[in-house]
Amino acid sequence: MSSESSVPTRERDRSAAIVLVLCAAAFMAMLDVFVVNVAFTDLAADFCGSSLADLSWVLNGYTIVYAALLIPAGRLADRHGRKAGFLVGLAVFTLASAACAAAPSLWWLVAFRVLQAAGAAALTPTSLGLLLTALPAERRAGAVKVWATTSSFAGAVGPVVGGALVGLSWRWVFLINLPVGIAAFVWARRLVPDSRDASSPMPDLLGAAVLALAIGGAALGLVKGGERGWDDAATLGAFAVAAAGTGVFVRRSLRHPAPVVDPALFRVPSFVWANTTALVFCTAFGASFPCVVLWLENAGGFSAIETGLAIVPGPLMVMIFAAVGQRPARRVPTGVLVAAGNLLFFAGAALLALSTSADVRYATQILPGWMIIGVGIGLALPSLLAAATTGLPPAQAATGSAVVNTSRQLGYVLGVAILVAILGSLDADDAHSAFQHGWWFIAGAAALSAVTALGITPRKAGA
Repeated sequence: MSSESSVPTRERDRSAAIVLVLCAAAFMAMLDVFVVNVAFTDLAADFCGSSLADLSWVLNGYTIVYAALLIPAGRLADRHGRKAGFLVGLAVFTLASAACAAAPSLWWLVAFRVLQAAGAAALTPTSLGLLLTALPAERRAGAVKVWATTSSFAGAVGPVVGGALVGLSWRWVFLINLPVGIAAFVWARRLVPDSRDASSPMPDLLGAAVLALAIGGAALGLVKGGERGWDDAATLGAFAVAAAGTGVFVRRSLRHPAPVVDPALFRVPSFVWANTTALVFCTAFGASFPCVVLWLENAGGFSAIETGLAIVPGPLMVMIFAAVGQRPARRVPTGVLVAAGNLLFFAGAALLALSTSADVRYATQILPGWMIIGVGIGLALPSLLAAATTGLPPAQAATGSAVVNTSRQLGYVLGVAILVAILGSLDADDAHSAFQHGWWFIAGAAALSAVTALGITPRKAGA
């Protein structure tokens, strides 16, 4: 009797360990996005002469490559082995983190961040794929929810961890990945069973490269446009590359036997609207973190650790209301719930825009609006991510999930790039006006995403 009952116990323990290992790796990849936000000011001090636009590539270089490689990396792993893809991605990410910590100049740091992103793009989809195949059916739903909330948890602890580490040196922001990465690699190799789909076709790698070029051109044009002017030849050239790359990518997607993104996905209305909303929503989301960090550190004179602690209430609201929002989600149409969350996001950003002044007061000017933004994100984000794959056939659910995560990363790139263009060089004389314009931009993007969210809920026939 005891022998029989111990088998399920061992299986549960093994399943819990697998969830922990795979979620820890995904958490680490997401954490690096949030901790770097807090390090901006220290990076500027260490790499003298670097403009805000140049520094933004520490974020943009990561998110551009991450966005472009998520889908092809996931498809390659599906075909050749998810465990191998996960372990290679984790190893690349961990080694690139060590290289980031040793970077002798800003552009070496950006180059190593790109390498980091390639590793993250491999480990993120494979961690979810392995989770779904390694666990018994009855445990998958709960494990996926745990995996999905790691990004919210990373957002909550990232600023604090980053602020504490930057107090020692910004290089510790990357060194902290080494022990986690090594431990996750060892345990994943021992515990996680492999899975693959040998019939999966080779994805369009050239299409993925063209997509990365198009996104990079758009981001470069937005960032440099604020520095050199919107009619500058280099700015216009970057936008031309983006437009041409987008055209080539769409054409290849329509003609290639295994496109990066299957055009059939875009015949599902809820999928289209969910991705549109994710893109616009994450444009606002991606800009909000650096905007509040730069406001606190540059206009308010906060230290890195003070900034990290000041940011915590917003992500904490995300975690709380992501859980609270599950109850109304059973009764309220998904599109309406996502729209309501985005309206709260708009209200919080608008309050921050109206509260900006030369004399920064955290408790009255920043905290209320920042917490409202957190509530809105918590209500909107989980339902938005779920809506992206609800109307898809099971065979396309994994690809649909990768596409919506790509849309999220593109939104982050656009948000940071546009914010940098708005803030400019952050001269002391016009910093107040610059931050006010930044928050109005974020509020506008949140309002637009509230409108597009209404299309997520499918209309009933005859309605």
